[in-house]
Amino acid sequence: MKRNVLIIGAGGVAQVVAHKCAQNNDVLGDIHIASRTSAKCDAIIDSIREKSSLKTDGVLAAHALDAMDSAAVAQLIRDTGVQIVINVGSPFVNMTVLEACIETGTAYMDTAIHEDPTKICETPPWYGNYEWQRRDRCAKTGTTAILGIGFDPGVVNAYAKLAIDDYLDEVTSIDIVDINAGSHGRWFSTNFDPEINFREFTGTVYSWQNGNWQTNTMFEVGKTWDLPVVGQQKAYMTGHDEVHSLATNYPQADVRFWMGFGDHYINVFTVLKNLGLLSEQPVKTAEGLEVIPLKVVKAVLPDPSSLAPDYTGKTCIGDLVKGTKDGKPTEVFVYNIADHKDAYNEVGSQGISYTAGVPPVAAAMLIANGTWDTGTMVNVEELDPKPFLTLLDQIGLPTRVKDANGDRPWNA
Repeated sequence: MKRNVLIIGAGGVAQVVAHKCAQNNDVLGDIHIASRTSAKCDAIIDSIREKSSLKTDGVLAAHALDAMDSAAVAQLIRDTGVQIVINVGSPFVNMTVLEACIETGTAYMDTAIHEDPTKICETPPWYGNYEWQRRDRCAKTGTTAILGIGFDPGVVNAYAKLAIDDYLDEVTSIDIVDINAGSHGRWFSTNFDPEINFREFTGTVYSWQNGNWQTNTMFEVGKTWDLPVVGQQKAYMTGHDEVHSLATNYPQADVRFWMGFGDHYINVFTVLKNLGLLSEQPVKTAEGLEVIPLKVVKAVLPDPSSLAPDYTGKTCIGDLVKGTKDGKPTEVFVYNIADHKDAYNEVGSQGISYTAGVPPVAAAMLIANGTWDTGTMVNVEELDPKPFLTLLDQIGLPTRVKDANGDRPWNA
């Protein structure tokens, strides 16, 4: 039984993680939050106390930490006695935090693939460039490491596993569809860290089709999806983390990721990119000041966490999985609907942060009780999805299934 959690990061997703850990601290124990700016951690703790989220009396502590310093992360793990680390900081810190967890034998989780600040959209399978190179060391030290345990990646990987195991005999395609049909009321903003958001969309779009990696450009391939609750929505094929692991674990299937974008986002993105303002490479101003254009854009855009009070509408995220059953073609859509206003009322965050922040807490609870305490490194589709989806039903992200037999809760 593992207890006591260290949350690394203090943004919108971290706020959701902290609230949900507090709501389940009878299982998870002490809660420590660490970020470069400890005041942000204090603000999350204040929010937890204001909403009376703590299920039982327990430790809530804030820490200043440079997560790029692996030795400092390891020392904080030792000082606090935590046994589970939930890394929801920038993807730039994944490897230093993972290294600290391997050194201390502490369970590790993250919600996105590692990124090198100087590189965009690395060659697939991207996990092979970083995290997967630590698999042997995790196994040797008995360190549990669950990669990409947000919603996408994360829950959608579990959806794929559920669909393939329970609804199909053979799988031929996995299409992950992410639609945010909400409105934040700002002229322009991204729903999560602008730097990470734009980096996803400025490079090559990789998909796995016909047994090979296919390349496209952003907004080159689009289609309209007719989805539960949110209706018809235009989405574009986009490169994304889970494509890299699902293609490795299900090489017989085409694997694609689709994300919804409005015309306004596409227009602003296109102008910024064409002007060079989304570049991660430094430039010099006329005054001789060296700046990174992408970081300047990030600095002038709204903080995604500030969107929460005004956000309305819903998200629909799911997997359309096709294949055969009893020799006949079949398909199933496994999905979740989340509401921005409900998320704000519960934990003070918008729905995008909520869908990303709830899953790692469910995973932490499964590590705590031993169900997912693997003692090695895994991606989510390598685990039994049913205990995970059962917990998600209970703590805020219910799963539904739509197939030829109708639309219903997944475990009905």
